[in-house]
Amino acid sequence: PTWTGMLVFSALNGLAFGCFMAVDTALVTLVLPRAEDAARDMGVLNVANAGPQIIAPFVASAVVTTLGGYTPLFLVGGALSLIGALAIIPIRGVR
Repeated sequence: PTWTGMLVFSALNGLAFGCFMAVDTALVTLVLPRAEDAARDMGVLNVANAGPQIIAPFVASAVVTTLGGYTPLFLVGGALSLIGALAIIPIRGVR
């Protein structure tokens, strides 16, 4: 609830998210099916990363408005996170 706390959070969050994105991008390049199509596949990845950032505010506002507050928003976010985690189960491994 303090300005200093927010600055510390921002620095740690930026560091953590930057590390995550670097590792995520490196891992994605290892699982691409064909090297010849890497540029196209990375373009699709970029759209897949940017799309939710565009859509999420609209979905969040609909959830907050229709379901009555931020508690349902966090529950929906948690449920979507679990669904996302389950979506990677079919991935067998890196070549």
